[in-house]
Amino acid sequence: MEVVPIQVETYKLGFIGAGKMAESIARGVVKSGLLPPQRICTSHSNPNRRIVFESFGVKLLPNNDAVVEDSDVVIFSVKPQVVKDVVLKLRPLLSKKKLLVSIAAGIKLKDLEEWAGHSRFIRAIPNTPSAVGEAATVMSLGGAATEDDGELVANLFGSVGKIWRANEKLFDAITGLSGSGPAYIYLAIEALADGGVAAGLPRELALALASQTVLGAASVATQTGKHPGQLKDDVTSPGGTTIAGIHELEKGGFRGTLMNAVVAAAKRSRELSQS
Repeated sequence: MEVVPIQVETYKLGFIGAGKMAESIARGVVKSGLLPPQRICTSHSNPNRRIVFESFGVKLLPNNDAVVEDSDVVIFSVKPQVVKDVVLKLRPLLSKKKLLVSIAAGIKLKDLEEWAGHSRFIRAIPNTPSAVGEAATVMSLGGAATEDDGELVANLFGSVGKIWRANEKLFDAITGLSGSGPAYIYLAIEALADGGVAAGLPRELALALASQTVLGAASVATQTGKHPGQLKDDVTSPGGTTIAGIHELEKGGFRGTLMNAVVAAAKRSRELSQS
């Protein structure tokens, strides 16, 4: 069957799996104005999850079969451990007319294509800041996914942040860095705030300052394009307060610990793909 182009102006988007990641993407897409909420649907047995999606206008359907039938673009946003069962169960409905997208960590395109029965599949790794329009997403196209399909998905995820294309062999490392990375930064924000409290600041002020400082530093790094080492040097005066703090971070193995976190998460992504 020839691949039928999806009508960008009118396509409908469905989520198989209505967890936090699906919510983040759906909220971001609606907030950006790319799609109206009535063209987005999902299904979930938990009333609390249904209420969350209904609160910003997304359609709730009775089951996953109905979601696939109602959608032109289907995003599989279930846990990696259940992707195979879910795709195989829906296989009779997954025609080549539908563009399929997976955001499950560690699950390879070749497996997704085999389970679905065709290769009009795109694999993407977004992260949770999509909910506020600041996602970092990377995607890779399956064998039958067209350039138009790639552009549609790039626009979809581009509406909730920045998106890059990369070879799928890099995806485990990408999962370890940008997929899991927000959690590392939340830990850092919490720790900075705790440091502020330890130094005498009220908790609310310490947390606000820590969060804004991380946001500001990241904005400078992305907007100037300067190497982070140079930006660090720009803040670090001889014999000053910053170098005293950096000395403590170096003694504690701060950089090595962050590197190890990325490598450990990438290793776990590889394990998921082989299980």
